[in-house]
Amino acid sequence: MWKKLFLYSVGYTYSNLSRLFLRAFTGVMFLELCIRQMLHFEEIVPTLDGVMGMSPETTMTLLLVLELLCAAFIIFGLLMRLALIPPLVIMCVAEWVISTAHGNLTGHMANQFFNFQPGYPVMFIGIFIYLLLAGPGKISLDYIISAYMIETKADDRVLENA
Repeated sequence: MWKKLFLYSVGYTYSNLSRLFLRAFTGVMFLELCIRQMLHFEEIVPTLDGVMGMSPETTMTLLLVLELLCAAFIIFGLLMRLALIPPLVIMCVAEWVISTAHGNLTGHMANQFFNFQPGYPVMFIGIFIYLLLAGPGKISLDYIISAYMIETKADDRVLENA
């Protein structure tokens, strides 16, 4: 019985469903991080330096908008590989800031800004790299759009030959 159970289940994988779950889970976790930063916006902005000549408020607002959009794109699998690049960079910077307590951010302020301990961003980095390599899977808007585009191109060829 055990042999049949293990041999039978070895051949069946649910890779598309697994990628959907990992995408949704990671996107929701990243969205939750963004929401926590929104709730503590007034506390975080004084600890933040502006980037590229922008004020700290503008920098934080742009960061939050970017995080929200990327999280939504990851969840739905829309332009996912492109949408993974900004969060990957954000998590690399977060790990660097938290582990070194660099610049104007002390260890406490860095923890307040990113709301997690050292090593936590590494988990996101690993998942983002996996999703970059694996792709969104068939249960995604990317797949639906590409399937529609391929179908439309085939229809166009039929019409051109008629």
